[in-house]
Amino acid sequence: MHLSQNEGHHFSLSKFESMLKTNDILFFDSDEFEAIIFHYLEVGKIALAKKAVRLGLEQHPNSIHLLLFKVEIFIFENKLEEADNILNNLHKIEPSNEEIYIQKANILSKKDKHQEAIKMLEIALENTTDAPDVYSLLAMEYMFLEDFENAKNNYMKCLEIDQEDYSALYNIIYCFDVLEEKGESIKYLLSFIELNPYCEVAWHQIGMQYRHLKKYEEALDAFDYAIISDEFFIGAYLEKGKVLEKLKRYKEAIQNYQITLELDDPTAFAFLHIGKCYEKLGVEDLAIHYYKKATHEDPLLDKAWIAITDFHCRKFNFQKALYYINKAIQIDEENILYWKRFSKINKKLNFLEEAEKGLQKSLELGNYELETWITRCDLLINLGEFETAIQSMHQAMEFYPDTAEIEYRLSGLHFSINQGVKGYAHLEKGLQIDQEYVLLMDYVFPNIFNRPSIQKLIAKYKA
Repeated sequence: MHLSQNEGHHFSLSKFESMLKTNDILFFDSDEFEAIIFHYLEVGKIALAKKAVRLGLEQHPNSIHLLLFKVEIFIFENKLEEADNILNNLHKIEPSNEEIYIQKANILSKKDKHQEAIKMLEIALENTTDAPDVYSLLAMEYMFLEDFENAKNNYMKCLEIDQEDYSALYNIIYCFDVLEEKGESIKYLLSFIELNPYCEVAWHQIGMQYRHLKKYEEALDAFDYAIISDEFFIGAYLEKGKVLEKLKRYKEAIQNYQITLELDDPTAFAFLHIGKCYEKLGVEDLAIHYYKKATHEDPLLDKAWIAITDFHCRKFNFQKALYYINKAIQIDEENILYWKRFSKINKKLNFLEEAEKGLQKSLELGNYELETWITRCDLLINLGEFETAIQSMHQAMEFYPDTAEIEYRLSGLHFSINQGVKGYAHLEKGLQIDQEYVLLMDYVFPNIFNRPSIQKLIAKYKA
């Protein structure tokens, strides 16, 4: 069904589009219509593909291929019953046509009937002249069923027939990873390499597997072979750079990242990692230079903004750190990592209201870590916002019930606003959960902690 687009097909396309503009009816043979439809489907112009199918069937009403294109469009539009009806009629005419079974499998897959889809594809496999495509479709159905073993085996069959099907190779490695079979993955790749010694993709994947296993020297060898196989393989240079960083060979890592900048358009990722390497080498001016280049190249790369912010924090230059984290927030105000740093930096600068605002924003964005709730509560206590702190701790209890750190804070807060009954209740609850944590009341509420009645209750539980 899928035809190559030679010069004649390009002429047919121009002729067809000219016909649409003038409303003239011109004759095309069925092959020309197939090429036109295939082109429009490939580029996603579904409306034009539908027009071509309609006009094609008006001129060639019995064309099996054009009817199959109509089925394909029906399936795309989720008109599954209409598609199935056409396929049933076509099956009576050409019961050995593989495309009928493939499209039936497509319909069943859309209905989440993956086992039935597999049966259809197995019939298609018996009738096909293009087995790799069918094996790939079978593998995908097994992926839907989360049967990664069978998915892997079918992708392997694709690769046995077409050893340049790198999509199948990537999917095989993905299945190995899901099955947590890294050793088997490497063995498979090495056996593949024996037949394809200059396959840069396979060498690259071997390197990735070794890197995940922290076998860095073996990973370096694999990435070197990938580069020997294809000296323009940017991914291999990037991964080699990351491994060299792990080995603290920062100058060599920089060289590899620099090569990627020469081979293609610069990337924020490369700039960021060059900056990190220079920082490790103590060349701080170049580190900052490349961090800035990373933020300029891709303002949405949060790791770049975090790197430059953390750099200034490590230098205790909190004003500069605040400047950069504010710039980051202006670009992406829904990034939790930015708001957490915004809070910590403002706390260092003793801007407590701003620090509390950062944590409140983190919570609003879904950062429900206990530390976030606790730190915000302590800031509210320092600001004298006892009622708000109580409300915040009650919200925290929904996520962390029976937590001593929360109970003791609620106890101190209620005592602070002269609600003794509630204060004692939360103190007792805290003592029941964890007596050791009661010392944090001495840290957060020293005056309340030293009250005789409080000490008496604590002593009673300890006894």
